[in-house]
Amino acid sequence: MKFPAPKVTAPPTLEARQAVAAMKTALEADPPNGATVEFDGRDGQSGWHAPQLAPWLETAVAQASEEAFGKPAAYMGEGGSIPFMGMLGEKFPDTQFVITGVLGPHSNAHGPNEFLHIPTGKRVTEAVARLVVAHYARAGLAAK
Repeated sequence: MKFPAPKVTAPPTLEARQAVAAMKTALEADPPNGATVEFDGRDGQSGWHAPQLAPWLETAVAQASEEAFGKPAAYMGEGGSIPFMGMLGEKFPDTQFVITGVLGPHSNAHGPNEFLHIPTGKRVTEAVARLVVAHYARAGLAAK
């Protein structure tokens, strides 16, 4: 089945009503085999586009990753799993956010047998602690 390309901007900056309308149009356009398709996306949420990291934080993330994992930091964009970030970003537009989680090899997030990889959890905790120390030092609190 071929869906028409919506003529709107791309998420995460796309406003939720536009995204829901584009999805409705695409999904209901040409159902196969005489099927009836109805899409109701009234609970669509707008995305959030993270701002560039401040130079101090970019450096701190790189150092924390190397020290905790022995590897460069990796960044991933994905949408929808933490919708409150849009609200936080709107309320605190000048705030820097580092959003992370603990998964790792063979982890199964949000599944019936959800578990975490403990060694990865320890490394993430170390990396976050290093970011807190970097923020503390940057704020001049270390000298007090």
